[in-house]
Amino acid sequence: MVLDSKRDKVNFIMDPVANALKGVHPDVISFTALGLAALAGIALFFSYDHWQWLLPVSAILVLVSGFFDGLDGKVARLAGKANKRGDFLDHVLDRYADVLMIGGVAVSAWCNPYLGMMAIVGVLLTSYMGTQAQAVGAKRMYAGLLGRADRIVLSFLAPLVQLVMMSLGYRELDIFGFQINAFEVMMVWFALVGNLTAIQRAAVTWKGLKGA
Repeated sequence: MVLDSKRDKVNFIMDPVANALKGVHPDVISFTALGLAALAGIALFFSYDHWQWLLPVSAILVLVSGFFDGLDGKVARLAGKANKRGDFLDHVLDRYADVLMIGGVAVSAWCNPYLGMMAIVGVLLTSYMGTQAQAVGAKRMYAGLLGRADRIVLSFLAPLVQLVMMSLGYRELDIFGFQINAFEVMMVWFALVGNLTAIQRAAVTWKGLKGA
C-alpha cells in the first residue's frame, strides 16, 4: 500500500499509452501482463547461472508486466468495457502472475525453498484478505504495508541490486552472521510483511463487521 497510494503519480505515463491501446480488448492486455510475468519467472529461475544478462532482463520483464497490469483497467474504462467479469479476470491473473514471478525465485538457487514458500503464502494471503473483505459485504481492502505495486517495485529492484553485487564479486553478503543475497532479503520482506498485512486486513474487516 505504500506505493499503491502513489499510482496517480504515473498517470502522465500510463494515460497516453492507455489512449493509444483503447482499441485493444482489456482482456488481451491482462493476458499479456500474465505472459510477461511468466517470462520474468523463468528468467529469474535461470538467472543464478546466467546472471550477467538474465538479471537485467528479468527486471525489465517484471516492470513491463506490472505496467501492462496497470493498463487493462484504464483501457477498459476508456473503451466503455469495464465490467465485473473483467475485474474478476484481472484479479485471477494477478494472483497467477504473483506466483509465477515470486515462485521463479522461490524454487531457484537464489532462495531457501522454505523462505520462498512463506513469501508466496504472505503475498497470496494479503490479496485474499483484500478481496474476501468485499465478499462478506465490507469494502475491498487495500490497506497495509505490502500492496501489489510494492511487490512489483521490489521484484524489479532485487535483480538489479543482485546484479550490482555480482559485478562487485559478491553473490551474498554477511549480515549478522547470516549469508544472504538481495533476493532473500526481498523474500523475507514478502514473508514477514505480507503475513502482517494479511492479519491487519483481517482485523480491520473483522472490526468493520461488528454487529453485521
